[in-house]
Amino acid sequence: MAARTARDDDDLDDLAEINVTPFIDVMLVLLIVFMIAAPLATVDIGVDLPGSNATPTSRDEPVPQVALLADRSLTLDAEPVGREDLAARLLARGGDPGGLRVDVQADRNVGYGEVMDLMNLLRDAGFTRLALVARDTRGEP
Repeated sequence: MAARTARDDDDLDDLAEINVTPFIDVMLVLLIVFMIAAPLATVDIGVDLPGSNATPTSRDEPVPQVALLADRSLTLDAEPVGREDLAARLLARGGDPGGLRVDVQADRNVGYGEVMDLMNLLRDAGFTRLALVARDTRGEP
């Protein structure tokens, strides 16, 4: 078994060349990981929304009440309505849809995304004055 103790000049030439391919691979993998992880880090913020103790405003005109129930069904003024018929029934009330205020109620067990889907449905139909209705907690401890 022979051991090599001296260096040749040829060995230095081989070591002077740096292979950057593994470095680039690692950097691309890290970039992808951070691009995926960054949006997920902002979603998991726990929010404890308070109840509303604001004084209700008086209404001069009747306001349509759209409710999203726990079973994900919709009602318009306490009458069941399908998603595809909701906008048409609201438009049948007449007037400018952008000027008509619509109150949106949602069961507390309904997810935030489903409430946003309902609001987007109403917004796509031209209703831009949407109000979220909360339970009155002014007399509760």
